[in-house]
Amino acid sequence: MKKGRMAIIGVVVLLLLVMLIPVSCIPGPSRVGGDKIAVIPLTGVITGTSGSFMYGQVITPELVREQLKRAEGDSAVKAVILRVDSPGGEVAPCQEILEEIEQAKQSKPVVVSMGSTAASGGYYISCEADKIVALSSTLTGSIGVIAQIPNLKGLFDKLGIEMQTFTGGEHKDMYAGYRNLTPEEQEIMQNLVDEYYEQFIAVVAEGRGMDKEEVRSLATGQLYTGVAAEKLGLVDELGGLDKAVEVATELSGAVSPKVEYYKPSSISILSELFRLSSSELSNLLKLRLLGLSGQDIVLLETLTHTYPQPRYLVSP
Repeated sequence: MKKGRMAIIGVVVLLLLVMLIPVSCIPGPSRVGGDKIAVIPLTGVITGTSGSFMYGQVITPELVREQLKRAEGDSAVKAVILRVDSPGGEVAPCQEILEEIEQAKQSKPVVVSMGSTAASGGYYISCEADKIVALSSTLTGSIGVIAQIPNLKGLFDKLGIEMQTFTGGEHKDMYAGYRNLTPEEQEIMQNLVDEYYEQFIAVVAEGRGMDKEEVRSLATGQLYTGVAAEKLGLVDELGGLDKAVEVATELSGAVSPKVEYYKPSSISILSELFRLSSSELSNLLKLRLLGLSGQDIVLLETLTHTYPQPRYLVSP
């Protein structure tokens, strides 16, 4: 009987001790392994697909989606830093990437750390982040749109090439680059560019909490240094990646987080060749057999694919 009473007293004492221990001292599930900040590098021109290996590093919606999903799926990751170093690129992929970032923000803070250049489309995909940190020397801004249609008529005339074109639709061949655009067609192209320009302004105004007219006064296509961009309200703070980690830690409430650097999937020449269709691969081999360099092939592709793609891109 005495032993039974002593056992009951022991259990009661143990329960009291447990109740007196601060909850903060008990490691929760989220603390297992420690908090982390994920750093995702986004480097290169923004495009819809990884494309040809001749173009070097690129940023695609697929890449961004894959990396953000990885961060979202890791409960230890308390915030995401996007290390952006890009002159921009195609409009549609920029918009798709921005949607992915907006979705990621619903679960974890997203901070942008700008590298040497985060301009035009590079700025577009950054401006919805919770915070933007730029180097004092970062070139950013370049809020605007550019679209170009090469006019090959003079070249074809010199080579004695005459194009015979058959169309269904008054303006169907205006993008072919084989003739001068009419005043009406020039207006059509300008209206298209203006529409994308207004979309850019709206995104910056919403992301930065600015008035549209204020953004419009800055949206001249010009580049701003990080110092100028901070004064104009286009970025939040000046600093490098370490500063971005501080900001992300503060926003997320992470405790002594470890910084985890994500690496994009490596793309080999062999894997890129497998992406090509049999006709594309055959044409590429033929061009190489003719002695054309990679730069020559890129130029040839540009001249033979003149359909305009408006871009949020720093003008070369």
